[in-house]
Amino acid sequence: MVVLPGLMLAMVLAMLDNMIVSTALPRIVGELGGLSHLSWVVTAYVLGTTVSTPIWGKIGDLYGRKTIFLVSIVIFMIGSALCGMAGSSLFGGVDGGMAELIAFRAVQGLGAGGLMVNVMAIIGDLVPPRERGQYQGIMAGIMSLAMIAGPLVGGFITDHLDWRWAFYVNLPVGAVALVLIVANLHLPKLHNKVRIDWAGAILLSISITAMVLITTWGGNEYAWGSWQILGLAATAVLTLVAFVLVERKADEPIMPLQLFRIRNFTLISAIGFLLGFAMFGAINFLPLFQQTVQGASATNSGLLLLPMMGAAMVVSLVVGKAITSTGKYKIYPVIGGVGMAAGMWLLSTMDAGTPTWLTGVYIAVLGLGMGFLMQTTLLIAQNSVEQRDLGVSSSATTFFRSIGGSFGVSLFGAVFNSTFQSELTARFGARAAEGIAAGGGRMDPASLAQLSSAQRTGILESLAMSISGVFWWAIAFAVVVPVLAAFIKEIPLRGGPVAASPKEEPVTPAAG
Repeated sequence: MVVLPGLMLAMVLAMLDNMIVSTALPRIVGELGGLSHLSWVVTAYVLGTTVSTPIWGKIGDLYGRKTIFLVSIVIFMIGSALCGMAGSSLFGGVDGGMAELIAFRAVQGLGAGGLMVNVMAIIGDLVPPRERGQYQGIMAGIMSLAMIAGPLVGGFITDHLDWRWAFYVNLPVGAVALVLIVANLHLPKLHNKVRIDWAGAILLSISITAMVLITTWGGNEYAWGSWQILGLAATAVLTLVAFVLVERKADEPIMPLQLFRIRNFTLISAIGFLLGFAMFGAINFLPLFQQTVQGASATNSGLLLLPMMGAAMVVSLVVGKAITSTGKYKIYPVIGGVGMAAGMWLLSTMDAGTPTWLTGVYIAVLGLGMGFLMQTTLLIAQNSVEQRDLGVSSSATTFFRSIGGSFGVSLFGAVFNSTFQSELTARFGARAAEGIAAGGGRMDPASLAQLSSAQRTGILESLAMSISGVFWWAIAFAVVVPVLAAFIKEIPLRGGPVAASPKEEPVTPAAG
């Protein structure tokens, strides 16, 4: 409990950042320009985070987590400071400011990759498996609060302060986290003489980068059949095959392939991918529905997610306590998968006439499912491997969820665009539909208010049907989660301290 505040502050840094920055993006573009590169402000951060996550996890396993954790916080803070100075006189003014911001966001993302995975692994180091559930429930609660607070803080900064404070706000929070971690976190220092698997790290980074770019550019910047996308796909496949070959011979592989022989680890990795695919891919469209179809403001649409976050937070805390009390956990991902699929089905029934309160009920059901899944999957992944692979298991859980989210956003974006075009064509005809869809980026309440009543109604109905279609597709992935969870083997959770249990062999430095 003494260490926990520092860990939670570091986790809040990673969770808050993207949401605060997303709110400030219009103001950033207004000063720096570069509208055509706007998406890269987010993509660079996601790419840096996803690429670095497995590497941070493995390095922590090899050399000890405290120093690695502190380094990741410092890198994140340096990236935040540089982002805040992008386009300033220090770097020559606004010319090229957007390119600077994108590069600095990648640096920030590299640090963020180490924040989440190290928090989860340090909890695993300090807390015996039987008791991890309640601490991970607290983590889930903090994550939910951060997701709620992000849009509110971003809105306040955008309205009352310079956009640069969207990045500078990380510095005092990070400084406090650093002081708390240095003063209170005491972990054994490891002195492994093994070499880091740099070849595997580089190949995995190239493959991940290619996959993220495919999901980002496919159907947007380039057609799916274009040479750019096909070239990226070939690069992703070839480097992934090379990565597998390298990992089979490496002394300390970045992603030990033998872990996938463990049933629970493999199942949780697949569940994490599907969870990210269905949840992040579909939830991405909720603010669009609330702001356009239901007419909520940007800030209020963040508040309207409270039922989902609140339900997830409460369930995570209750489930964490229950796991600690009983030592049983298999039933929870099954219930969570059913709850998530039920929430997706309810959301798929929304139309232009669905009231705000009913949407709140639907997303609360989705939140209940998330609460059963989010931290329980991490607990199962950590409990299925040896202590020396704790960082790898934690990073793999985050990694597969992130990759699933990237693919989900891309696929559901394509589904949305296709359905929206079809709905508009059915209501207005092909030529008019093409003109409306071309201006889809201006589907905000102010622009819609300038249209005639018939046009506005047709567009809102088309939007509602398209977003409902996204949730229909999400059901197909969500229903697989409880099926996979049913095959999880319930391995008893150890009840004593990990490093001091009298029934276990002493942990050597080489074993972590």
